Amino acid sequence: MQKRFQIDPDISVARTLNTEFYTDPYLFEESKEKIFSKSWQYIGGDSLVSDPGSCYPFTLLENYLNEPLLLTRDANQQIFCLSNVCTHRGTTLVGEACHSVNLRCRYHGRQFRLDGSFLSMPEFKEVKNFPGKEDDLTRLPLHVWGPWLFTSLDFKADKKQYFQKMEERLSWLPLDKFIYKPGLSSEYIVKAHWALYCENYLEGFHIPFVHAGLNAVIDFGNYTTEIFKSSNLQLGLAKSDEQIFDLPVSSPDHGKKVAAYYFFVYPNMMFNFYPWGLSINLVQPLSIEKTKVSFYTYVWKEELFNKGAGSQLDTVEMEDEEVVEAVQKGIRSRFYHQGRYSVSREQGIHHFHQLVCESLNA
Repeated sequence: MQKRFQIDPDISVARTLNTEFYTDPYLFEESKEKIFSKSWQYIGGDSLVSDPGSCYPFTLLENYLNEPLLLTRDANQQIFCLSNVCTHRGTTLVGEACHSVNLRCRYHGRQFRLDGSFLSMPEFKEVKNFPGKEDDLTRLPLHVWGPWLFTSLDFKADKKQYFQKMEERLSWLPLDKFIYKPGLSSEYIVKAHWALYCENYLEGFHIPFVHAGLNAVIDFGNYTTEIFKSSNLQLGLAKSDEQIFDLPVSSPDHGKKVAAYYFFVYPNMMFNFYPWGLSINLVQPLSIEKTKVSFYTYVWKEELFNKGAGSQLDTVEMEDEEVVEAVQKGIRSRFYHQGRYSVSREQGIHHFHQLVCESLNA
């Protein structure tokens, strides 16, 4: 693909992405393979396959990537992420969550071990040079951090450049005590391009203007953004000593009144750590003007839940959706094509736009 977008690395002279990125159906389709299939994606918690023999089928970014995949846990407690497509005639292999010793295709009886390796196939004695490596189920990369599982369709995807900075910064957290709360988790449909939602997340510039409740507890003057290779961190400091992390001496943030760690992992994952726990926000494209945002809530300290910077998340979400949907309308204007960046407040968006260009130009 010809290089269509360039972002000047000098934020003080750079211009934002041209609105063509958000309005061109071709670029929306191109983003599937060049952005999303090359990155790491959130699967869920390891409780999806809690016992030996557990099998959990899922679709990676349903209605966009639409890749049928399968989680399994074998007798040795090892978890695998596999293609959920039989290597015989291409049917989906496992239709619903179950427990099994092996995987057996319901169509013609081909069997696989829980690690994806070929086991047996009826009526294939006469087939020459069989079985081969191509008869195994494809085993995808799997990254495990605490109770959370991630995969990528790209076997060359470097997990370090996506996750290492976040994992090192929060290495002191007892992740085994973070409990998933389905009743506190939510899904939202936003009538906007997926990248517009991400851009809104990537700057705290709008907080004083859009989020009165959040602005009351966050020290906007000391709000900072740190840029990494394929991720970044917005560090939210509190105005008071209430509802902040009790940071150990080993933390690089020891002595700061940290109310929230807002980590973004390119291109569509948000990890919002609060003193009460974590909200993982997954941004999933549905169409060029429609996005599903899923909030997965993990509670660490029940007594702190819904307090401080991590309170009233549904209200904050509604406020964000209103402005993002307004931007969606605005980018179709004949009179707007590009903007400029605030050097002090929009480093995250500038970085995100650079990554988008890097992906599309690859």
